[in-house]
Amino acid sequence: MAVKKTAKTSPAKKTASTKKPATKKPVKKVDHVPDAFATTAGKKSITIIPLQRQKAESWLKKAPAATRQRAEQSSFTGRAGQVLALYDDKGVLTTILTGVNDPVQIFDLSPAAEQLARSLPAEILKDTTFKIDTTGWGVADMNAACIGWGLSGYRFERYKTGKDATILPRLIWPDKVDKKSVLAYVESAALIRTLINIPANDMGPDELEAAARTLATTEGLTVKVTKDQALLRDNFPMIYEVGKGSPRRPRLIDLQWGNAKHPKVTLVGKGVCFDTGGLDIKPPAAMLTMKKDMGGAAHVLGLALLIIRHKLPVRLRVLIPAVENSVSGEAFRPWDVINSRKGLTVEVGDTDAEGRLVLGDALALACEEKPDFIANFATLTGAARVALGIEVPAIFSNHEKIGFEIKDIGMACDDPLWPLPLWQGYRKEMGSDVADISSTGSGKAGAITAALFLESFVDPKIDWVHVDLYAWDHGGKPGRSRGGTEMASRALFAYIQKRFASKNLKG
Repeated sequence: MAVKKTAKTSPAKKTASTKKPATKKPVKKVDHVPDAFATTAGKKSITIIPLQRQKAESWLKKAPAATRQRAEQSSFTGRAGQVLALYDDKGVLTTILTGVNDPVQIFDLSPAAEQLARSLPAEILKDTTFKIDTTGWGVADMNAACIGWGLSGYRFERYKTGKDATILPRLIWPDKVDKKSVLAYVESAALIRTLINIPANDMGPDELEAAARTLATTEGLTVKVTKDQALLRDNFPMIYEVGKGSPRRPRLIDLQWGNAKHPKVTLVGKGVCFDTGGLDIKPPAAMLTMKKDMGGAAHVLGLALLIIRHKLPVRLRVLIPAVENSVSGEAFRPWDVINSRKGLTVEVGDTDAEGRLVLGDALALACEEKPDFIANFATLTGAARVALGIEVPAIFSNHEKIGFEIKDIGMACDDPLWPLPLWQGYRKEMGSDVADISSTGSGKAGAITAALFLESFVDPKIDWVHVDLYAWDHGGKPGRSRGGTEMASRALFAYIQKRFASKNLKG
């Protein structure tokens, strides 16, 4: 009887292409909305007494001798940011004194919140709530204090393995506070911070689009995405040119919300998910924080959340050109001449000046429906940081009064920004021998020439502001953790609310 032979098969060789990629551990920690508030008191309740400096002296004179002595030993005078913990004769914490401004500013309670988070063990924080003595305060003061308390609890911990989420000190809501408004501000800022903080390997154009779609689903926006070759078909050539060098394909994200009969407000955000500088490659030190180069996109999503949650009577549109500026054989080159949606030809002066290119196409689109107001946010130039430092964004406007009005509003709501001029005399610096315009100037006044480039794509009849911001904090202030941070979003919201709200909405 013949025996049927079976063919021997050799084991398949393992190659890099057949291996399953390692997956990150699932996210167990909340890094979006801090759990910093409580509706009911815990087993133990501690009162926080905020003192404005001019009232602190009279308050301390009426306090027990032990409290006065403790304040004197600690040099506590009620200066904004000072915190003094008071204990009973058994060494148990009973009261917190903290200095605040008049009127209360956003981050006035942040030093107290952060000190409590650092000094009290987790088992005590779990059973303890804190209550603000709001005697004599109006709703605006309460809102500001609660916003700062919430933001002080922000933590970005999604990549911290083997570590439980940080236990935060929880504040009992004051009776008259506008909870919805406070939570909108806290969630907006947390969204901005988180999107910027996520590293570029997990926040490319695909993921930025996914974040926009998530916001659209939860808040009721419509979404349209124009991607890759469709950008050329639909006449967005500058967005395509900047992003074509990356395997993570470029796109334009278009979100809309609200009643079409209401005034039109359009927000445009630079969504460069990582910027190598392209063929004009950045040095390592300059490339280190370039995951934040989509900070403009994060800001317009956060500002959109504020507008929607406050139900402002506007027809809102959000445009995000989402790209990655990479080095490859497909990347665009210095001195390339590229087309634009507006019809202007642009000579590429520097591939590291890519943000203005993608914004140019988006701004041209924004103007086509003649909105009442356009605001764009972008981490655009180092020159703006040289002029104003990292804490104060620059604002430009084709209607100067608007820029100064927003500056005043920003100072009033502790969200500073400062106007720089659209100095038309510098346009001569942006000439090209071969195209209609160069994307870069002579290298001087770089923030202004970048703004002038953007202005070339804006209808002069439409009110427009350009915010050039850093979107990053080095951890120097309470309430602002190290990493991505919101800038100018509260100021722009307050301006839009003031200009377009049909009634005096809280916030």
